[in-house]
Amino acid sequence: MNSLIDKYNIPGPRYTSYPTVPYWDENSFSSEQWEKSVIRTFKETNAEEGISIYIHLPFCEALCTFCACHKRITKQHSVEIPYLESVLKEWQLYLQLFDEKPKLKELHLGGGTPTFFSPKNLKTLLEGIFETVEIAEHQEFSFEGHPNNTTREHLQTLYDLGFRRVSFGVQDYDPKVQKAINRIQSFEKVKEVTEWAKEIGYRGISHDLVFGLPHQTWEAMESTIRKTMELKPDRLAFYSYAHVPWVKGVGQRGFDENDLPSGEEKRRLYEDGKKLLEDLGYIEVGMDHFSLEHDDLYQSLIQKKLHRNFMGYTSSKTQLMVGLGMSAISDSWYAFAQNVKTVEEYQKMVEEGRIPVVKGHILNDEDLTVRRHILNLMCQLETTFDVNNSFPELENAFEMLKEMENDELVEIHNNQIKITEKGRAFTRNVAMVFDLRMMRNKPETRIFSMTI
Repeated sequence: MNSLIDKYNIPGPRYTSYPTVPYWDENSFSSEQWEKSVIRTFKETNAEEGISIYIHLPFCEALCTFCACHKRITKQHSVEIPYLESVLKEWQLYLQLFDEKPKLKELHLGGGTPTFFSPKNLKTLLEGIFETVEIAEHQEFSFEGHPNNTTREHLQTLYDLGFRRVSFGVQDYDPKVQKAINRIQSFEKVKEVTEWAKEIGYRGISHDLVFGLPHQTWEAMESTIRKTMELKPDRLAFYSYAHVPWVKGVGQRGFDENDLPSGEEKRRLYEDGKKLLEDLGYIEVGMDHFSLEHDDLYQSLIQKKLHRNFMGYTSSKTQLMVGLGMSAISDSWYAFAQNVKTVEEYQKMVEEGRIPVVKGHILNDEDLTVRRHILNLMCQLETTFDVNNSFPELENAFEMLKEMENDELVEIHNNQIKITEKGRAFTRNVAMVFDLRMMRNKPETRIFSMTI
């Protein structure tokens, strides 16, 4: 296994989209095209499957130095109401594009730190959206909670509004690691908020753990996993730390790169961590994600209904996902769009009555074909290749998989490709074989984190 990791541990995308953001064709994109794409997808899918909304809540009181998200660091909570008012105004701009009431299937509050905002202000925001939509049957409402500032009132307020899923960022319980990443939180605090969530009635409670952090050792990682097992969350995200200090604003210069685990040490964190999770009853659902058998995420995998979008893996699927807020990304299936990346510019554009997109990509027929293959691989670990109705370069990609077949990472039967159990760790590498845009324009500088 070590030799395979040495061979395949290269920079690569996480494929929350295809094309990936660095390969978006921004020159052929316009706000008008984006709006037409939204209208098209809404008309095609709203009645049947509904829409998703992602709301980016960017404020944090302190900078976590492992974080690569777009955020604004402040302790001034006076920013809450003006920002939320802008989000509601942006939503009103989207509502003008729709010819009927949207059916809301999925809603996620991400950040930043959603629980930076008071329960009262979050309620005002959500009620402002809910009064404009029809809530779909079996909706999926979720949010990200920081254990240090998620109160019981947060949990109860959001539960009363229909939220049933919450994800707590744990990362690691080792004090030395926590100090390096500027994320000091005790096991007792995480236990408290997790137990509150269970008592209130949340299902699909998730904890995020990260391997490859500065000063991290296997002993510390094992202790973190075993502590997590005491709380038995329904789901776990077991992420590789994405070291991308060259990306503006990520704050990953708060420690020396020499403090990061070596390649060999990181391999052990991944391999032994995964084995321990499985020994403790967790099933690998998708790349980086584990769940207990009763959880909807696992059930969706079994039923081949698992989906992946900019919010990660989800048990529900909509083709239209509207991203609201500074830097939020939207997806209409036929196109992607990202909002401007500063709070001030975002609020200014919304105030002027403009949907605040700054860049995007319109998918062509080739993109849509490749996207479908990559989504199949990421969610179902298999895809079917139509040789007679494809693009010549994809046939070359099929040939490139032969080496992976020799390494027992994939099985190829006629026109079907299946990722093996051994190959799960290399799912990103298999998907990269289909990434025609990256193949044609290989980056001269590093733009992605390592695949393992």
